[in-house]
Amino acid sequence: MSVSTDAAAVKAEQRRTWDAVSDGWTREWETFERGGAALTARLLALGGVRPGHRVLDVATGPGEPALSAADVVGPAGTVTGVDLSPAMLAVARRRAAGRRNVNFLVADLETVELPPRAFDVVLSRLGLMFAVDPGAAFGRIARLLVPGGVLAAAVWASPPRVPLMSLGYGVLARRLDLPSGPPDAPGPYRLCGPEALAAGLTGAGLRDVTVEECPVPFRFHDPAEYARFTRAVAPPPVRRRVDALDPAGRDALWAEVAAAARERVGPDGPVDLTSTALTVRAVAPH
Repeated sequence: MSVSTDAAAVKAEQRRTWDAVSDGWTREWETFERGGAALTARLLALGGVRPGHRVLDVATGPGEPALSAADVVGPAGTVTGVDLSPAMLAVARRRAAGRRNVNFLVADLETVELPPRAFDVVLSRLGLMFAVDPGAAFGRIARLLVPGGVLAAAVWASPPRVPLMSLGYGVLARRLDLPSGPPDAPGPYRLCGPEALAAGLTGAGLRDVTVEECPVPFRFHDPAEYARFTRAVAPPPVRRRVDALDPAGRDALWAEVAAAARERVGPDGPVDLTSTALTVRAVAPH
């Protein structure tokens, strides 16, 4: 199988996965945004997004940070959001109702037809780590930015530092005997090494690269809410194994996820699953 065919197969599987979980993310969007909104605000600040800017949001999912950027750039600016998943973008379009300065395209960064040097800022919130070829993605971003334009992105740090995702998945992996994929495969922790991340961006021609840790304050009202969140956003392979359990087994599984979250109950009551993202700022050469 050729490399391009491999990439196409991976992207097709990613599209199926994100389409399948779009309903769950829609239900849990407000829950996620308790922390996610803070990360969006950080990216808008890092990118220096301001009125009149032309902004590209890569892997926008249900529309963030695209919609927040649209509020900042105003009627004189434009925001384009791209994502592989038509179902996710259907959610984004519903959320964008009434905004005339934002549009969404079903595409991935490597193949979307956009003119070079068309954007003042490129944003991506927790999306770049799913790129099949990160180096190619970084190079494309460098070409899409105007000279001196800014990339502002966030990716997850290593799994132990991202309990929002790893706490529940760790329980599921143990109970369901889930296989672990290769570390260099597209996935949530693909770009968790700050040195390698900075080197990849520099190698793509971007300059003034900075990578910083950013704590993201994810909190849940109680352990049961976290179990519901984990269940809602579980990908299809996990769902299939859960569905294969009998009802008692499924109840026990989600009770174990809740029990793991109970160990993170803070002194003020909520479950504290503050997670670490790596925020990136890089500048296109003049």
